[in-house]
Amino acid sequence: MTKRTLVISDIHGCYDAFNRLLEQAVYDPADDLLLLLGDFVDKGPDSSLVVEQVLGLVRDHGAIAIRGNHDERFVHVARGGNGEAEGKFFKHGGFETFTSYVGRPALKGITPENLFTEFRESANGIYAHHIEFLEQLPYYYEDDWYIYVHAGVNPRFALNWKQQPKRDFLYIKEPFHSADRFLSKVVVFGHTKTVDLHGKPDVWFGKGKIGIDGGCSAGFQLNALEIVGPDLLRTFKVPALGRIK
Repeated sequence: MTKRTLVISDIHGCYDAFNRLLEQAVYDPADDLLLLLGDFVDKGPDSSLVVEQVLGLVRDHGAIAIRGNHDERFVHVARGGNGEAEGKFFKHGGFETFTSYVGRPALKGITPENLFTEFRESANGIYAHHIEFLEQLPYYYEDDWYIYVHAGVNPRFALNWKQQPKRDFLYIKEPFHSADRFLSKVVVFGHTKTVDLHGKPDVWFGKGKIGIDGGCSAGFQLNALEIVGPDLLRTFKVPALGRIK
């Protein structure tokens, strides 16, 4: 029997939805390859629980986790050496991550500098293994038929896509989304909510590309793409429990 691949992206702290989705897809670590396309933290309520679970799935069950832009930003903020990351952190779901890792909401009136100090003390303390795990995640994975990345592939690097700027793996939208097929393999990606690609949060099938980010942390849904061979595909989805933001 052909091994089944299950692909999920942009969990964003949606721990409950993630486990409901694995249950719905009847995920079996002994028979299935689980591929997770990044953005495990920020926006949703349970970033620390998600990272701990993903780490265990990779370590104990052979799952493959890919780096997302929020995961990279988390590492930069936790390590304390990237001003751009600090500037974006609380604007893009960092308050929820702070709560998950510190154990309480960020108090009003506290300066950003003090908030970052408190976050780093917790992240580099009992959660140091999370930082070590996230900072070693690869930017892509490929099999015989598909390329798996967080955001996409730049068509300008069609002949050598692995050499595209690392930022493209994490952030690219256009010209990737609208490009005609330019690679022999289909690109499976997250990062961009599928509701922005075709007006609904279900998996989007484009030209040589498949978008799977259902926008769970925005209150939509979490998707899974099941792959059995090059052409046998099926999708699963679970609703988010209420709009987060």
